[in-house]
Amino acid sequence: MPDFIASGDECLPLPWRVAIRISQSKPRGRRGRHYSSIANESMRQFQCSIAGATVVWLSTRLFMEIHQLRYFVAVADEGSFSRAAAKVRVSQPSLSQQIRKLEGEIGQPLFDRLPRSVVMTEAGRCLIEYARQILASISDARRCVDELKGDVAGKVAVGAIPTIAPYVLPELVVTFQEHYPEVTLEVVEDVTEGITRRIDAGDLDVALASTCRPSPTLRRESLGSEPLLALVPEEHPLAEKDLVEFDDLKSQRFLLLHEMHCLSQQVNHLLESRRLRPEIALAGSQLSTIANMVAASIGISIVPQMMVKHHATPGCVSLPFAPPVPERELNLLSNPLRFQSKAAAAFRREAAAALSAKDLSTTPHAKE
Repeated sequence: MPDFIASGDECLPLPWRVAIRISQSKPRGRRGRHYSSIANESMRQFQCSIAGATVVWLSTRLFMEIHQLRYFVAVADEGSFSRAAAKVRVSQPSLSQQIRKLEGEIGQPLFDRLPRSVVMTEAGRCLIEYARQILASISDARRCVDELKGDVAGKVAVGAIPTIAPYVLPELVVTFQEHYPEVTLEVVEDVTEGITRRIDAGDLDVALASTCRPSPTLRRESLGSEPLLALVPEEHPLAEKDLVEFDDLKSQRFLLLHEMHCLSQQVNHLLESRRLRPEIALAGSQLSTIANMVAASIGISIVPQMMVKHHATPGCVSLPFAPPVPERELNLLSNPLRFQSKAAAAFRREAAAALSAKDLSTTPHAKE
């Protein structure tokens, strides 16, 4: 067995011309090893499976230390040596030295050093995704071994979009920590594009979101849906109605979230489907700001029911729509290609139970 598998992750030999696939078949052969390799002039894929695959060695080998790969990914993400050094908590000279060593091992520069930033070279762009895969595989291997202890413990990285996070996460986190005190939660709030990117990279174990684009690295478990409501000033003529028709919204000034939010995209699509071309008076970044603007009679908005239930805004009236009621999806996201710990699975169960108990969802949909 190669030394890096036996001794930990401090040094990882990476064959440049061999792509190793994870073999999910049972180990076979005299020593229980199963080799699955594809020789190629360029490295197509590299993954390590301690359970079922071992690296096939060639005469040409590269030796990359794991911390060098971590530093390389940090510089690529931050676009700056100083910011990357702060992110990984090392001095900038030390980080720069390790990047130079990595470049020396590869034989060509990974970054073009500009006056105020750095950009990846062609070699850097070639290496970056494989570096992420290697670091993710090592993280999964550690967690897989930790699972053998049998306890629900460790860390779970949880994400949520801004139109869900403040209304669901506080209560959910409290309940989860009461049930699983040995688990540390790391919470990230981001728009849908950022959430799915973090899921794909393995930076998040699970996330709460609404609609998102299908992806091989994205498992979407539907938790149902929730109604969308009209939000109007309390002095507005519509405030006296029991149900709002979309025809009532013609000629109204709308206050919506910025288009990078999926809720804004959903509302725009909803209005277009009703052949409405509303005047957009303001595009904001937070629902609370939108609600306060509505209270000031600047315009009206369409918001999710959970916002109204958790944060009533004085001066605003929320109104249900007449059937068919517009809704938005509620989804739990994870990466089917990554190892899911017991702690992450426990959080998924708690999240599903919490949302179903909030009287927000309608009929649950099938898993995808």
